[in-house]
Amino acid sequence: MKPLCRAALLLLLCAAACAQQTSCICEKNKRVANCRLMNGVCWCDAAGTSVSVNCNTLTSKCLLMKAEMAGSKSGRREKPKDAFEDTDGLYDPECENTGVFKAKQCNGTTCWCVNTAGVRRTDKHDADLKCNQLVRTTWIIIEMKHAERNTPLNTESLKKFFKETIASRYMLDGRYISSVLYEKPYITIDLKQNSTDKSPGDVDIADVAYYFEKDVKGDSIFHSNKLNISIDNEALNFEKIVVYYVDEIPPEFSMKSLTPGLIAVIVVVIVAIVAAIVVLVLTRRRKGKYVKAEVKEMNEMHRGLNA
Repeated sequence: MKPLCRAALLLLLCAAACAQQTSCICEKNKRVANCRLMNGVCWCDAAGTSVSVNCNTLTSKCLLMKAEMAGSKSGRREKPKDAFEDTDGLYDPECENTGVFKAKQCNGTTCWCVNTAGVRRTDKHDADLKCNQLVRTTWIIIEMKHAERNTPLNTESLKKFFKETIASRYMLDGRYISSVLYEKPYITIDLKQNSTDKSPGDVDIADVAYYFEKDVKGDSIFHSNKLNISIDNEALNFEKIVVYYVDEIPPEFSMKSLTPGLIAVIVVVIVAIVAAIVVLVLTRRRKGKYVKAEVKEMNEMHRGLNA
């Protein structure tokens, strides 16, 4: 009996040792579970899904949003209202098995079409909405406003830092970093990536922008690698970051989807134009009546002189 107990104990110890050897930490995504080392690569299950992610590369934005929603629903952590800068904020997306967004997204019976960045590009409709294709986002503009400072930053040092950081930290090929523009206090980074230029192994600019936005907001997706933004050994703090998306096919929004502020501006402009036209017409009418009165008086004077 003792040999059997010893054998069972030995098997348990071996299993524990194997489990320790095959466990790993996903350095590029802390929102994962069930991590295991396979052929030298750390693979984990993305939170909220059963999709396995390769921890040697960035996790797709769709799976990251899915993980955030799973965290919010479970009550583990509250998400700030400004987690996204698009008009809809965070939602629970439908992802393909490859991790990319499905072209059609729904919340109950309300549906809309998205681009490859998961941003809504149509009005919201009922469940009968057809989204024929997942439209590619080819240009992402990241605009940041740094905190007030007496002197401007060194433009060349700033460009060098952001280009090298985006290329190394987020593994984006340098050819996709179109430009880094500094106009105190604003820093604008342009990421451009056409579908014809993107190779199968290239990370997507939408994933890079999402990771970067989270880093700047202090909510890094990386496990323990915090981004320190320092230009010429001086830490740089940001007051605001906004991300804009440009698709290869223009979005399909109607007047209904315009913000109340924009609608108000349009109404004011239209009213001003109509008022100007009315004033012009009334002025011309009054001028015409005045001219006619003058002509009538002149005719009467001529008749009096002739008489």
